[in-house]
Amino acid sequence: MGFLNYLGKKTTETTYKITKEAKLKMKIAENKQEISEIYKSIGRKIYENHVREENIDIEKPIKRSCIKIDKITREIEDARKEILFLNNKKQCENCYAEIEKEANFCPKCGERQTNEKTVFEQAEEKLEHSEISPQNEKEAEIVKEELQQKNNKE
Repeated sequence: MGFLNYLGKKTTETTYKITKEAKLKMKIAENKQEISEIYKSIGRKIYENHVREENIDIEKPIKRSCIKIDKITREIEDARKEILFLNNKKQCENCYAEIEKEANFCPKCGERQTNEKTVFEQAEEKLEHSEISPQNEKEAEIVKEELQQKNNKE
């Protein structure tokens, strides 16, 4: 029975990761399309201003569009980082290649990597190195389990 439970759990985790990654990739594609539309809109505004030969101030609307592009770009970057995390990978700090999370050196450029810890890993490490009174050991163990579960879901 233990093996079947393990197999079921692994299948569920894999399905979750695949579904989450597909949703993130779809959101990235939608965001890229939205950025493309904003670029077209900016170009249209500039050209219409040129054709009309009017001195309409189009700087503010263009600036708002650029700020919106910045926001969408950050959303794309966050989604891309989440996809890397789901696949147990990270990005090289030097050449930005996708590499294994535990890699100490980039296989593409050879740059030494710093192993940054997630918030959950940092919290777990603090919990492990803390002085815990005997009456709070049970609560500490519960918190540790919750951190591990959240870390696996993220």
